Amino acid sequence: MNPVEFNLCVKQHQNRVFSFCAHLLGDKELAADVTQDVFIKLWEHKIRLDPDRLIGWLLTVARNSCIDSMRRKKVRRSVKETDDFSLDSLSSDEIGPDRLASNEIFSVRLKRALDTLGEPFKSIVVLREIQDYKYEEISEVLNLPLNTVKVYLHRARKALREALKNELMEATDHDFA
Repeated sequence: MNPVEFNLCVKQHQNRVFSFCAHLLGDKELAADVTQDVFIKLWEHKIRLDPDRLIGWLLTVARNSCIDSMRRKKVRRSVKETDDFSLDSLSSDEIGPDRLASNEIFSVRLKRALDTLGEPFKSIVVLREIQDYKYEEISEVLNLPLNTVKVYLHRARKALREALKNELMEATDHDFA
């Protein structure tokens, strides 16, 4: 891989790697640092990589680097309201303030619910539901058997439903207190 090919690769994959790291870490600055480290590792391993497996390799390195970073800093992801993480679930161009506020509240609650998931459940949900990877790709990235990915995703969705239900109950109790 020459410098031109490397730069093209970075341009092609940096947003996806950054987004994945940002969802796992909940900190944009830390995610940017980890993303940079991932591409430094890519440059260092450029000769040994199979181009067909590049994105899987990048996300595997990104996930491992995120886990290492969380361990080193003992960071507990905090919920932050940022535009970069907003859910684009709005279907109309004419959105009223009540619907916009409702979507913001749901987005914050979903982030908190995601925080309750341990690994590899959180990574699987981010890869499948947020970044729209196929089961086979997730299996390759996380080095898990395909059936394990499916089972873990099912369990993670169930845990997310429960966490969101608890969030809703807490919010309802808080509103009436």
